[in-house]
Amino acid sequence: MSGSASGRIEYIYLNYLWIYSWTVTKRLVDIDDALLAEVRELTGVATMKEAVNTALRQLLDTELRRQHLLRLETGRGTDLGDDEVMQGAWR
Repeated sequence: MSGSASGRIEYIYLNYLWIYSWTVTKRLVDIDDALLAEVRELTGVATMKEAVNTALRQLLDTELRRQHLLRLETGRGTDLGDDEVMQGAWR
């Protein structure tokens, strides 16, 4: 494992031909202690970093699901309104 001041971390496992890398940036932020405690309790994570990353991931996943449901509901971005495509779908 190697890391640099920029926060880039790389894991390279040559025995399995698996390479994993991502970029992390250290940030100084004020976090509500009560909110953090609730997130840690609800998610079962042990660290502040895990809690923040889990909360961010869940927020992103929720928003992506909402957008997908809205797309399905409205049909926007699909060819469901195209009669020719829909006729072919029911054969």
